[in-house]
Amino acid sequence: MLQGSMVAIVTPFKDGKVDEETLKNLIDRQIENGTKGIIPCGTTGESPTLTFDEHEKVIELTVKHVAGRIPVIAGAGSNSTHEALRLARHAKDVGADAILVITPYYNKPTQKGLYQHYKTIADNVNIPIVIYNVPGRTGVNIEAETVAELSKIKNIIGIKEASGSLDKVTDILSRCDITVLSGEDALNYLILANGGKGAISVTANVVPEKCSKLCDAALEGDFETAKKLHYKLYSLNRAMFYETNPIPVKTALFMMGLITMEIRSPLCQMQDSNRQKLESVLKGYGLI
Repeated sequence: MLQGSMVAIVTPFKDGKVDEETLKNLIDRQIENGTKGIIPCGTTGESPTLTFDEHEKVIELTVKHVAGRIPVIAGAGSNSTHEALRLARHAKDVGADAILVITPYYNKPTQKGLYQHYKTIADNVNIPIVIYNVPGRTGVNIEAETVAELSKIKNIIGIKEASGSLDKVTDILSRCDITVLSGEDALNYLILANGGKGAISVTANVVPEKCSKLCDAALEGDFETAKKLHYKLYSLNRAMFYETNPIPVKTALFMMGLITMEIRSPLCQMQDSNRQKLESVLKGYGLI
């Protein structure tokens, strides 16, 4: 289930509400272009500013519209274990294939606290779990030793690694048999070459076919093709992080005519200078 290019899909808004029809169109575009999994309500999906009702609606809509064509890995994390349990149970009830659970942010739990957080969810909700490590966002870094201990729990099947450290990926893979997914587009090729099995991608929102081809080539052992695609995508990967994600990717999709340009406060519209740089990159790729 956890293999290849998977998209951390944006949540489109219109007039302040989730734009359900546009979300369906975005999902179809991903599937048609080779994406191997949809991840709704992650960081890119603006989960911090979705209400519980909106979060659950987006997960349910995604599962229903995907209709088994590819896996749906539902964002179900929180810095509160009981809130994460609520989201995990809902994802299970509506038919998600797995859940993506971010390390609890802001309250900075210890490694023991992180272990207990994930174990509690795993013990109470019978659904495959992917750990999400992104210390630049959360303020806490789950250590390879903790990941190895968690990998012994049957339904903890993978980790999205966005620490930016290839050493960390190697440390995890040397300690245990868990699926490692890249959480940083600029490192997708390098993590795949180091034993990763795929990527949960921001850039795939914009160029799903190219991201899928990179991952597929690497998984087939064609690292020369994967490396060429890695370099080809480099400027676009960088552009997706000119400002805080998902500001650039939503701006790009708007420029491509795929969504309305709405983003939830406290995130805001892109600065003019960065918007012009992004526009130049998109033109260079023939996307606008």
